[in-house]
Amino acid sequence: MRALLVDAARTLVPPKGDRHGPLPPLMLALTVVTGLVDAVSYLGLGHVFVANMTGNVVFLGFALAGADGLSALASVVSLAAFLTGALAGGRFGVRFAAHRGRLLASAMAVQAVLFAAALGTTAVGHDEVDGAVRYTLIVLLGLAMGLQNAVARRLGVPDLTTTVLTLTLTGLAADSGPAGGAAPRPGRRILSVLAMFLGALVGAVLLRVGPSLVLGVALALLAAGAVVLWRLSAPGAGAGWATAP
Repeated sequence: MRALLVDAARTLVPPKGDRHGPLPPLMLALTVVTGLVDAVSYLGLGHVFVANMTGNVVFLGFALAGADGLSALASVVSLAAFLTGALAGGRFGVRFAAHRGRLLASAMAVQAVLFAAALGTTAVGHDEVDGAVRYTLIVLLGLAMGLQNAVARRLGVPDLTTTVLTLTLTGLAADSGPAGGAAPRPGRRILSVLAMFLGALVGAVLLRVGPSLVLGVALALLAAGAVVLWRLSAPGAGAGWATAP
């Protein structure tokens, strides 16, 4: 238990000299954003994911088989937007390869712009997400989450992928003491799961008011994270964590 709490504390407040610097808590914030976004997309946009592409591919198969309540077109549009965002994230990774802080800050800034556009779209539609508004939101949010996923992959912070928990949960069980493992980073792994859960829970509750509120909270998290990272990534600041693979 003590090791779990210490690891969780080090993830939330990284000690000076940590090889990943301030990235872990910011990646947790992005994991919360994922939960918020999936609440909007799955509950508000008609059973489609914009962050969890495993679920989206499964939904596409179900829809093509004629399952009720699913749209093959929505799943295809989401997949295309996500892949386009991931492509952009790959380009970001090449451009900012020398500085992980600027890479994540730039990605979060672009995400904030995309979320602001999504928020504007819901405002224009008065929180009604039918027709063109629905597909506009799927595209904007899919782009943002594809970008986030690609950048998180490039950053390589262990157990903080921000969008996928299957391997994290597998690691918790397979690497645990009862399984004969060393149980590395138990606190971080649990925090990652809790962050996603918290985002989904808050997103589902706020969605009762309207998708604009959920998107506004996600936008605030992204904007705050981008500002913090830009300040920490100033020339001469955090060189060790910023350049470490």
